[in-house]
Amino acid sequence: MALSISAPTSSSLLPASFQVVTELDAVASFSEIVPDTVVFDDFEKFAPTAATVSSSLLLGIAGLPDTKFKSAIDTALADGECNTLEKPNDRMSCFLTKVEHEEIWQALANVGAELAHLVPGRVSTEIDARLAYDTQGIIQRVHELLKLYNDHDVSSERLLFKIPATWQGIEASRLLESEGIQTHLTFVYSFAQASAAAQAGASVVQIFVGRVRDWARTHSGDPEIDDALKKGEDAGLALAKKVYAYIHKNGYKTKLMAAAIRNKQDVFSLLGIDYIIAPLKILQSLEECVTDTDVKYGYVPRLTPVLGKTYNFTEEELVKWDQLSLAAAMGPAAEELLASGLEGYVNQARRVEELFGKIWPPPNV
Repeated sequence: MALSISAPTSSSLLPASFQVVTELDAVASFSEIVPDTVVFDDFEKFAPTAATVSSSLLLGIAGLPDTKFKSAIDTALADGECNTLEKPNDRMSCFLTKVEHEEIWQALANVGAELAHLVPGRVSTEIDARLAYDTQGIIQRVHELLKLYNDHDVSSERLLFKIPATWQGIEASRLLESEGIQTHLTFVYSFAQASAAAQAGASVVQIFVGRVRDWARTHSGDPEIDDALKKGEDAGLALAKKVYAYIHKNGYKTKLMAAAIRNKQDVFSLLGIDYIIAPLKILQSLEECVTDTDVKYGYVPRLTPVLGKTYNFTEEELVKWDQLSLAAAMGPAAEELLASGLEGYVNQARRVEELFGKIWPPPNV
């Protein structure tokens, strides 16, 4: 294999026949690469094709007062009920005791609408993790957010709604997809969750490859992970491969997204998957590694639809999932990582509520 040049190279020093191609160019020809960032100046360098709006994104915007998205939050706050109260303690009490936080939904929709004008693909909006075990609550929240997006003239075709992959979340996905509303199932750490989500018709399923690997390094006793390790496989990559094969074996419409990418080798090992969410430092490294077209075309996809024909599934893995069978099949890794992920999202949502409660006077918009 030809040696790649891991530094910017002056075109004046290259032969006329040499075409400058980066590793990022090569991998992007197989999978859609989504930058994992809340730093909006990076949009120009690594222009995303899709985006996600979340509590952590709102916190990032609030910490960057000069960002172009700040006015989207300001508008939501200025129109909010709690910000009509003059005393700081009353405002904070209002935010902390309210069951519904319309200002936050409005801020998510405002920012999401702005992003919809910047990216050619879909914008995924996070659903409050405190609704993770409430199917009807999830559906109601999605409908409310969809109405706010409609007020911005953003069509449902441009939107995804990011829902935790609990059984209740998977059921909400099934019902929403039957309405033509696209869903994005997250916190997927097991084959059972992913295959149940595909059966439900979820538009996107997001697997956290690195988190599964991290768990496997410090724990044991999860049959699915132990089986992968006995075969000499990386547990996170093996899960992504298995789910990809399952989706294509059954002809489901679901697209697969890999997250928690730790290094460039993860990217190379996942070539062919529908989406890869990669940190900026990895994208920077891929962008800086220059090669030639011969090497570029030496890259091959590791995940292809033919896997669906060659992968051997057990009868238990091809079951039609219900709540009881899903709970029995998830395993300790998925249970622990799902609980940890939900806790983190809930904490971020509370931080946003506290932050919004402290902002005074109302922004002048």
